[in-house]
Amino acid sequence: MIRLLPALALLLAACAGEGPVRAPQGERPTIVSLNPCTDAILAEVTVPGQLLAISHYSKDPRASSMMPQTAAHYRATGGTVEEVLALDPDIVIASSFIAPATRAALEDLGMRLVTFDAANSVETSVAQVRELAALAGNPSAGEALVRDIERVLAAAAAQPATVEAALWQPGGIVPGERALVSDLLRRTGFASYSAARGMEQADYLSLEEVLADPPQVLLVAGSEQGQRHPVLDQFPGMRREAFDTRLLYCGGPTIIRAAERLAAIRRNAT
Repeated sequence: MIRLLPALALLLAACAGEGPVRAPQGERPTIVSLNPCTDAILAEVTVPGQLLAISHYSKDPRASSMMPQTAAHYRATGGTVEEVLALDPDIVIASSFIAPATRAALEDLGMRLVTFDAANSVETSVAQVRELAALAGNPSAGEALVRDIERVLAAAAAQPATVEAALWQPGGIVPGERALVSDLLRRTGFASYSAARGMEQADYLSLEEVLADPPQVLLVAGSEQGQRHPVLDQFPGMRREAFDTRLLYCGGPTIIRAAERLAAIRRNAT
């Protein structure tokens, strides 16, 4: 099968249709991203024609951390070896959870594969921005994005007094304290409702628990029946706010939008 892949790649390339114009050879490396979180960062730190494709997840406006108009500029792949080979990038960027068979096939074919873990703090995300910008041969663009992140976080920083908030994620679960969104909550003046009650990453928060012990602010980032129950309207002392699920998991430019949203909620809660 491996011996047949180069020929299949040529066939796929011939049938690929329209896509981004390829960056001139030798200037900066061409890149295919298989990770929706690195997609968004690479869109900020590459030059036109350099990012050959993004993850198909970034084309779903319900889940993507990229703005739809940005994602529309790029071809997407399903992450298969054949699709990547057809594009013939200099670098493939993926999640550290890439399927072992896909990793092995790409490496056996001599492709340069760089993987990234999910960022669990602002500092981790900033380091990833700089690493991705360096891989793209455009460190100045990475520094520009870092400055934008730092500026927004500085503007969003609240006074020492904190407001207790519960973040109710899809599936009715809460984030752990080592999640990036938890770091952003702390930085924007929120104390963790779930941590104060001994809850950890992906623990389930029931409607009954919320009703028995309501937080000052309930951030609803899911659409389960309990999270939309009309009984939640009966607690005037609890402020309920929608929080876009697209702001939950990725760093880079997503931090900017998430921090701005949290700062606005924080201002309205005092």
